[in-house]
Amino acid sequence: MTSAARPIDVLLVEDDPGDELITREAFEHNKIKNNLHVAHDGEEGLDFLYRRGPYADAPTPDLILLDLNLPKYDGRQLLEKIKSDPDLNHIPVVVLTTSAAEEDILRSYKLHANAYVTKPVDLDQFMNAVRQIDEFFVQVVRLPQG
Repeated sequence: MTSAARPIDVLLVEDDPGDELITREAFEHNKIKNNLHVAHDGEEGLDFLYRRGPYADAPTPDLILLDLNLPKYDGRQLLEKIKSDPDLNHIPVVVLTTSAAEEDILRSYKLHANAYVTKPVDLDQFMNAVRQIDEFFVQVVRLPQG
């Protein structure tokens, strides 16, 4: 965990219930003690980040796991909004998506994604990928104390 040994708040923006479940299971399986919050589309992600509606008391996430292909407000649009907002652009965003298309990878980095991870199809590999994201962004690097 971070140097203060506090759990971090992770916002998962994911519309697929199966991928949400696998991510939750990966957190449990890897004994990741961070707080996982979920937004089911890009619009809900914006509501969470701007503390609107049911998210009025939402914490500012320390890390965002972002799917690209979302309803209502696309993940690419959400990434662009996050990285262009001075109140949000410090939050690391890991694009976690099924797309391995070079154009999606390039565009995500041009929009200042901090990392791009293609979701493994295999359950064990997916769990390992989530563990590695946690290890890197929570145990290796220092995150700003939001």
